[in-house]
Amino acid sequence: MFKNGYFSSDSNDPYRVDQIGLKQLDESRLAKGFQVSDANPLVGLSGRLELLHGLGASLSAYADDSKKGIRLGDVYDQLYATAMAGKQKTLSCLTILATVLARFGNIWPGGLVRGGCNLGDVGVHPLIKGRLGSENLVPFHKLSQWLSYSLAETFELAGLKVSDVEQLTGLPEYHNGGLLIDLGVLTLKDPSDLHKPHKPQSELVVEWRALTVAILDLIAEGIRKSLGRSQLELPLAKILQGGSWSAGRRIAKSLRQDGGPPTSLDSDGTVF
Repeated sequence: MFKNGYFSSDSNDPYRVDQIGLKQLDESRLAKGFQVSDANPLVGLSGRLELLHGLGASLSAYADDSKKGIRLGDVYDQLYATAMAGKQKTLSCLTILATVLARFGNIWPGGLVRGGCNLGDVGVHPLIKGRLGSENLVPFHKLSQWLSYSLAETFELAGLKVSDVEQLTGLPEYHNGGLLIDLGVLTLKDPSDLHKPHKPQSELVVEWRALTVAILDLIAEGIRKSLGRSQLELPLAKILQGGSWSAGRRIAKSLRQDGGPPTSLDSDGTVF
């Protein structure tokens, strides 16, 4: 899709992603790019298109007066320049995440809104006792953290040292979380809830996702202890990609024909 200029506003310059190209993308073109058909369906296609349109709108806030406006790659350029300005040529993963949240946090539809600000992928649970206005809030930022993990690898390939990767959390999505339910680590208080649809903002799903984040840390500790590796040698990102996510996907497929989550999710294809 990138090579064919799906995200570019200039047909003579296809290798770019800009806010005009993103906003002009329609569902039929996106379906073609994803090779969607009756034999190869994709859940949440319209939700994915909405995300891309939202990304275009977020870039517009930073656009200049030129015809093409701002490129998505400009964010990479800015972060790279920030790292290169220091003596150590180091970029903190927390800086990457903070930039992703600040620049793109408002693209998530259905995100929690407080004080007129879209907080994005943040849940609400009555048992959380926060402070300074954070009462009942449970931050997840699954897709933003997933993107930050991916960008960290990209910056390393570009010759930078990326620090603080261990400060990111596990990803509370249905492969990691589904693994815990499928193996009986987590059980539902009411077993009949497995067969009812639940929205991502529901108390049940927020609790499930929060427990997933906490238990992934315990799983990581156990694996490192078993293999005799340190957190630096075996960071959570590797355990997620090669361990819990892959295992969750494989086990789900062995239990359910569609490989979906163990409980029904009423999702638009963004958070899940």
